[in-house]
Amino acid sequence: MMKAKKSSPKKAHSKQAAGQTGRKSGFLVRIRQSSLALRYVSSLFLVPLILLVLLVIFFVIDKQIQHLLVRDSISPEISRFTPGGYPVLQHAVPVVISAKSAYIMDLPSHAVLYQKNPTLRFSMASTTKLMTALTALSYYRLSSIVTVRSPHVEGSVIGLVPGQQFTVESMLYAMFLPSANDAADTLADNYPGGRQAFVAKMNENARKYHLMNTHYMDPAGLEDDEDYTTVVDLARLAAIAIQNPIIARIVETKNHTITDVTGTHVYPLQNLNKLLGYDGVNGVKTGTTEGAGQVLITSQKAGDHTYIVVVMKSQDRFADTLQLLSALSDSITYIKPELTFLR
Repeated sequence: MMKAKKSSPKKAHSKQAAGQTGRKSGFLVRIRQSSLALRYVSSLFLVPLILLVLLVIFFVIDKQIQHLLVRDSISPEISRFTPGGYPVLQHAVPVVISAKSAYIMDLPSHAVLYQKNPTLRFSMASTTKLMTALTALSYYRLSSIVTVRSPHVEGSVIGLVPGQQFTVESMLYAMFLPSANDAADTLADNYPGGRQAFVAKMNENARKYHLMNTHYMDPAGLEDDEDYTTVVDLARLAAIAIQNPIIARIVETKNHTITDVTGTHVYPLQNLNKLLGYDGVNGVKTGTTEGAGQVLITSQKAGDHTYIVVVMKSQDRFADTLQLLSALSDSITYIKPELTFLR
């Protein structure tokens, strides 16, 4: 009888170890496969997520850039030029004027038609009130009630008494027609933070409108040593201001009467601009101080165009402006550009 061979304990142990190794290897392979599958699945979700985040970032950056461009643009209130007729001078404007600085700009093209010492800085006197009005209208409603607070105001005033109350619209008329400094102060004094905050906003608006040679120290234009601008900046400011229908309506008004909110105190107002109504003149603002001399911003309507004329440091602002307007009418013509579109 044959005897069965017995397995060697060493061989049995080797087989058992080999089986365990094989099972471990298979387990590791499955782990690797599962890891690869998990990475693949994760990548399917991760890549679109990254792209989505990038799109959101680009969208936010784009919106910020658009906001900055709009904020820092010269002004959205200035109308865009349409090529209906571009002003051209047939010959130089032959004038001799007393003003130390002068400037003529056409709207809507913004073409410069005349300039004399355009970069010289001078005090702007009461033409400051154009910015005062724009700043006030950015916060108040016309029907808002403001209270007179300043007891003593220098220069041109209508005699407002502390404690009196008026509508903002009434203060705008008083500020523009007889150039009342007490009306300008009242608008500034009732602003949140008071006069200092109001003047800071005026200077912020100057930067917004790219009036880089302009600085304000008070709302009325009395501080000759620290208020300054150029004829170029004043023309740009006027172009912005007259696009506001409220300001445009007030500056072309010759006479107006206001009262306080009780109707007790009545103030008849007369515009100081002697050129109003002359040959299409419909604004804008006078100004006079000892340091500034005579200042005048004029707007003249001529068909589809408006001329902005600024004279500063003048000895006779009305005569200077009339000379400029007369010489301009004899010298100007218009060309219509031919536009060619590529197909």
